[in-house]
Amino acid sequence: MSRPMRRERLEGGLVGLLVGDALGVPYEFSPPEAIPARDLVEMDPPAGFRRAHGRIRPGTWSDDGALALALLASLLDTGALDTADLAGRFRRWFDDGAYAVDADVFDVGIQTREAIETHRRGVEAERAGGASERGNGNGSLMRVLPLALLHQGDDDALVRDAMRQSSVTHGHPRSQVCCALYCLWARELLDGAADGWGEATRRLRACLPDGPARRELEDHVRPDEVARGRGTGYVVDCLHSARMVLAAEPTYEGAVKAAIALGHDTDTTACVAGGVAGIRAGIGGIPARWRGALRGREILDPLLAGMLGRAAT
Repeated sequence: MSRPMRRERLEGGLVGLLVGDALGVPYEFSPPEAIPARDLVEMDPPAGFRRAHGRIRPGTWSDDGALALALLASLLDTGALDTADLAGRFRRWFDDGAYAVDADVFDVGIQTREAIETHRRGVEAERAGGASERGNGNGSLMRVLPLALLHQGDDDALVRDAMRQSSVTHGHPRSQVCCALYCLWARELLDGAADGWGEATRRLRACLPDGPARRELEDHVRPDEVARGRGTGYVVDCLHSARMVLAAEPTYEGAVKAAIALGHDTDTTACVAGGVAGIRAGIGGIPARWRGALRGREILDPLLAGMLGRAAT
C-alpha cells in the first residue's frame, strides 16, 4: 500500500478518533474477559452481549468525540486556541447537547462536569480544571487531537497550547504533559513517521524546562519505558494503552480492536488510539463499514471540511 497523503492523514485522524470512540461505546465498563472475540467487535455488538448505554444507537460518538469537535469548532472560528471560547462551548455541549449526536449527552466525566460547573460560577477557563493529583483522568487527552491537526506553530507553541487546553478541565501537570506528548506524537505521524513516539519524546524534553511538568514526564509518564496499558481511565495508562496497541497492530482496525480488548474505558482508549492510528493509516485505512455506520455526519462534515480547508492554506 502507498503511504497516505497528508490530507488523507488529517482526515484519517479526525474520523479515526470518532470511529474509535463510537466503536468503543457499547463495550464501556466491561472487563477484558467479557469483551467479545475480536472478529465479533463491531459497532453493533453480538447478540447477548450486555452493552453499555443500551439506548444509544450503534455508530454514536460519546463525550470524547463531542468535546473534540467542540475544540475543532473553536479553533476554526477563533483562528487560535481561545480557552474562554472553548469553555463556553463545553458548557453548550453539557447544557444543550452541542456537538453531540441527537444532542444527547449520555456520558460525562467527573472532572469535566466539575470543571464546567466551576467555570459557570465565574472562574476563568484556564483555572477551572481541578489540579488535584486524583484528577488525572483522560478527559483532556481524549479531545486534544484537533489541536495537533491544525496547529501551525513550532513545538514550543504546540506544547504550550496542548497544556492550556487541558487546564480547562484537567489542570494537573500530569494531564497537561500527556496532552503535549500526544500532540507531538500526532505531529510526527502527520509528517510521515512510521512510529514517532521516540522523536516526540525528545522534542517534548527540549520544550520542558526543569519544573513540575518535566518531573511529571520523567517520574510518572515515563515515556522511555516499554508501553504497557490496561485500558483504564487514568490519563497515563490511556496514553500508554494507545501506544501499546499501535506498536502491536499495523492496521487501524487491528489497533482499535486491540484497544477495546483491554476492556474498561473502551470508548476513550479506542478514541485516543483511533486518532493516531487514523493518521498513520489515512482515511482509506479506516474500514468503510465503520465510516458508513458513523452517525452525526451533519455535525462532522462541515467541521471536517473547515479543517481540511484551513490546513491547505
